[in-house]
Amino acid sequence: MKAFGNFLWFIIIGFISTITWFLTGILLCITLIGIPLGKQCFKIAKLVAFPFGKAIATDFGKHAIGNIIWIILFGWELALFYLFAGIIFCITLIGIPFGKQCFKLMQLSFIPMGASIGVVEQVKKAKA
Repeated sequence: MKAFGNFLWFIIIGFISTITWFLTGILLCITLIGIPLGKQCFKIAKLVAFPFGKAIATDFGKHAIGNIIWIILFGWELALFYLFAGIIFCITLIGIPFGKQCFKLMQLSFIPMGASIGVVEQVKKAKA
């Protein structure tokens, strides 16, 4: 089921979103100051391509200054985008799994610094 969900996700929203995150990461890495932010874009791009079966664990306090800078510059806009996309997907019954993935990406795009991304079981073990 994860493979089918990832396939549909990639066709509907994943391909464009992955390219957008990847290009944003490249643009941020051109400057020395933007390298940490660009690395986070690459981390998110990997998740955005195939999010089904993966979990995230965010830790705001791990890199609080980096997260505050991210929130001010990019985070709140990206979180709003994924919030609205998730709501639109959840309006239809068949779109609810995609809406859940948008809500997961909303959390990561709001505070990506210090977040761990992995298979669901790995993230649960890391939290414990």
